[in-house]
Amino acid sequence: MFIVFIIGTAGSGKSLFTAAFSEWLKMSKQDVSIVNMDPGALALPYAPDVDARDYVNVEALMDEYGLGPNGALIMAADLLADEIENISREVENLKSDIVLVDTPGQMELFAFRASGPYIASELTREPKAIVYLFDSVFSLNPLNYVSNLFLSAAVYNRFLLPQLHVLSKCDLLTKEDTDKIVDWSANPKALEDAIEHKLEGTKRLLSRNMMKAIYQLGLKFLLIPISAKTNEGFVNFNTALERILAGGDKYTY
Repeated sequence: MFIVFIIGTAGSGKSLFTAAFSEWLKMSKQDVSIVNMDPGALALPYAPDVDARDYVNVEALMDEYGLGPNGALIMAADLLADEIENISREVENLKSDIVLVDTPGQMELFAFRASGPYIASELTREPKAIVYLFDSVFSLNPLNYVSNLFLSAAVYNRFLLPQLHVLSKCDLLTKEDTDKIVDWSANPKALEDAIEHKLEGTKRLLSRNMMKAIYQLGLKFLLIPISAKTNEGFVNFNTALERILAGGDKYTY
């Protein structure tokens, strides 16, 4: 069994990616299950095999403790950590070869609270990886792209798990724009040129220095362009995921 956490900023397409990739794996005869780890999800594009909402009720927390939506979500995220033994048992009983974990829409609930890394650590003892989604439309601006670089570096620092980076929703961009962002991820000089030409003043200075700081740490964030709508890029993405989880072998034997 391999556990894959899907993480990204709000609106980056985590749930749609989870649903589409799960279906793609099933068509490839892979044994896959889905865990919804977002207790505040109102509707999902898939039927979860394990659901955080079975353990924590956000509306009940709002009523019982007089909390607003954000306060209740924070409390729910922390309460899930107390249920991790039961959730982990449910996941293990699935006996799937690969488990996709769809994390909360508000990334900070999972990535930047103490409960997130604890849940990631305690959710079975099986090999794990993180998939970090870069929203393609948001990332088209080099300022936003560098901001996302920093967020993905922060996520890596929080979890210290193997991490793949996906440029999501590529069907919303032209091929030229998609290739440009992917080139930024592979070629620091191309990104530096974009910063110099597209930004000015403090934004240029901060973006350039943030970019250099990340590369000085030796971190690389090569993007794999995908579309959950057309399944474009799933073959390349799956190959990369198999490489870090199973040494290049299939998940299902």
